[in-house]
Amino acid sequence: MRYGWIDDYLMEKKGVTKDFKSEWNWIRYQIGGKMFAAICLDSDGKPHYITLKLEPSEGEFLRGQYKDIIPGYYMNKVHWNSVNPDGEVPDGLLREMLDKSYLLVFNGLSKKLREEISSQQLVCSKV
Repeated sequence: MRYGWIDDYLMEKKGVTKDFKSEWNWIRYQIGGKMFAAICLDSDGKPHYITLKLEPSEGEFLRGQYKDIIPGYYMNKVHWNSVNPDGEVPDGLLREMLDKSYLLVFNGLSKKLREEISSQQLVCSKV
């Protein structure tokens, strides 16, 4: 996968947790218990798609601009988009898409939960 930075990048965001959904073979990234991104693995455990949520019009626009962005793999095709992990989507654009996905899901949480997450201290594990 050419986006080897993705796990560190997502785990640095406030309130993010990750798990492995074995039935789907997906590494899921969540905020407040709601998924905002996933790395979908193939049968050999290699990244097959990076899936994230976008506003429908933005997702449709980006899918028209990049062959490596498709409607969400095994997800709602209107709100979710999948990126080829070995494709040609620029790193900066993928970071922006992941940020937007995080904010979309974060802003959909209850006010109380958003406040709890916002008040959390970031834990840096960089050496």
